[in-house]
Amino acid sequence: MTPQSDEDEVWRQIVASFNDTAERDSADQPWPDSENVPAEPTRRVVKPSEEPDGEDAAADTEDEEDADGEDDEGHFEPPPPPPLPKLDLPTKLAWVALFGGPAYLLVAAMASWHMEGWALFTAVAAFIGGFVALVVRMGDDRPNDSGWDDGAVL
Repeated sequence: MTPQSDEDEVWRQIVASFNDTAERDSADQPWPDSENVPAEPTRRVVKPSEEPDGEDAAADTEDEEDADGEDDEGHFEPPPPPPLPKLDLPTKLAWVALFGGPAYLLVAAMASWHMEGWALFTAVAAFIGGFVALVVRMGDDRPNDSGWDDGAVL
């Protein structure tokens, strides 16, 4: 027999047994009881008594906290974000110019205002100046807490 004919025979067996059910094979191997999952998870409900005593009230509170803790399992609550950095006056002016120039042009175009040449020039210059100011102030200095290692240097 050639390797090709062996492979063809294996494929024929696979295709012939494709529609067979798995019940024949699994009937001989019972499902272990440890693998069974209950249909409804059991939950303990604690109802407070009419007039709780000091010790009973503390026990009821602990039981309620345990029940609530089970529901929150796996729930991630991210920490609050760090505060935004404080901006100095030149940075604030650069942001205003960056967004203010195009905003003025948009409002003027939507309101059909007659725009003088100097107003158009000022709006475009404010946009470009704001962008350039922010890029120049951005810098590429290392952070102060980066330590002695600059990383990979080629």
